[in-house]
Amino acid sequence: MKRLSGIYRNRCPVNPKSAPEEGWEKLEGSTWVQDGRPDAPRTVYVFTDPNCPYCHQFWTAARPWVESGKVQLRHVMVGVIRQDSPAKAAAILEAKSPEEALAENEHKYGDGGIVPLETISPAVAEKLEHNATLMTELGFSGTPAIVFRKADGSIGQMGGLPQDAALEMILGPK
Repeated sequence: MKRLSGIYRNRCPVNPKSAPEEGWEKLEGSTWVQDGRPDAPRTVYVFTDPNCPYCHQFWTAARPWVESGKVQLRHVMVGVIRQDSPAKAAAILEAKSPEEALAENEHKYGDGGIVPLETISPAVAEKLEHNATLMTELGFSGTPAIVFRKADGSIGQMGGLPQDAALEMILGPK
């Protein structure tokens, strides 16, 4: 079972309008935390900051799809919102089980989330920097930033918190 992927295949900028498949490949090679079954029929990438209230709302809204096995969210962790965001993202990535650490952060979100690390290892700091750079390369300036395959197989992108029909477009039918 693959928890994290730390491979950086290609570091050149991606223009999402001209090369969406290249952007998808870069996401596959980024550092992410699996949320859902590895064999789920739908994969959705979401740039996630541990302090982002809209990321938390998306995580909560996606539970029916994730828990039913229909969707695997891949949280591409970034630390961009608050001063302790990188240390919280690092706490998730460096945990024995990043999946459990992500869930802990979300379950405790109202009480401040996961405890930030006092020191971020250079390796994890580099991964967080690469994730933040990729987020910008794909045209996003905030979180959540979501990349998904549409029903026709093409790649879609959405910044911000999706609701109603947009949520179903991203996650599929309940």
